Amino acid sequence: MVEDKKIKKETPVNFAVIETGGKQHLVQPGDKIRVEKLEKPQKGDVLVFESVLLVSKKGKLEIGNPYVKGAKIKGKWLAEIRDKKIKNVRYKSKTRQYRRQGHRQIHTQVLIGDF
Repeated sequence: MVEDKKIKKETPVNFAVIETGGKQHLVQPGDKIRVEKLEKPQKGDVLVFESVLLVSKKGKLEIGNPYVKGAKIKGKWLAEIRDKKIKNVRYKSKTRQYRRQGHRQIHTQVLIGDF
């Protein structure tokens, strides 16, 4: 005897693709993302991302050309984070001259809220 197996339908996932700092980020509500440094607001301030390239909400997919009209993603500013130090050395062989340089990129951590 064969048992009937119920097929579970997956609940639709809400996600979006936003553009900030020249990069694209795939986000869902509740995600913590690191973006290029934004103007420093106070901790807990709400940020609004208006350059939304794609939105999937309740199973409906909207693709922008280039951006989705009227779509806004809200996020909460959490902190500024500094990356690991990148070390660069430039060396000239015949003169034995070298120059060291270091750089630490600053990122902003954002908690994604509702769409």
